[in-house]
Amino acid sequence: MSQTLTLEQLREDVADVLGEEPVDIPLDEHLGDHGLDSVRLMTLVGRRRETYGVEVAFTDLAEWPAVAAWAALLGLTA
Repeated sequence: MSQTLTLEQLREDVADVLGEEPVDIPLDEHLGDHGLDSVRLMTLVGRRRETYGVEVAFTDLAEWPAVAAWAALLGLTA
């Protein structure tokens, strides 16, 4: 059974992949400035599928690499 993805869980997952604390991950900044690269992005895409059952394309996330943009794409709210 898949868990429900929330904005805070998305932020926590991003922080985990980047080796930072969730509070240090801004919602509206380009995640490349925080060390997000294609390998880490692929890890996040895999987590969306495996843990939450969310199908999202790598290219969609790569186009706007910010937590707020991803939340909007995935229909998440605070």
